[in-house]
Amino acid sequence: MERHYMPVTKYVARWLARAEEDLQVAELLIKENRSANTICLHSHQSVEKYLKGFLAYHEKHIRKIHELNMIVAECSKIDASFAELHDDAVTLNAFYTPARYPADMPDFTMKDAKKACEAAQRIEKFVLSKF
Repeated sequence: MERHYMPVTKYVARWLARAEEDLQVAELLIKENRSANTICLHSHQSVEKYLKGFLAYHEKHIRKIHELNMIVAECSKIDASFAELHDDAVTLNAFYTPARYPADMPDFTMKDAKKACEAAQRIEKFVLSKF
């Protein structure tokens, strides 16, 4: 699915483009019914980049953190409606570290992967509506 954005700076556009790439990878793997751990990781990464793109759009400092609920809290300081994303952010946080580091890596199921991708799609739609 091709996504379109309102005019933004090159820096913000790069955040959004990378977010879109991550979500496209997750969506493609969902269609192919494979790589649940990778879907979970890319779903998380997509949301992290969409949220950080929103912060960049508002010229806020981008912290090098991966906890989505903390990034959502930063976005909520700009727009209180971002608090609506808290539950999806917490859901996606559960997939990030375990999907990234082999020592801790559980085997996520395709059900988990679909849940992660759907959460990422909801957040993508929400964030893009704010530009």
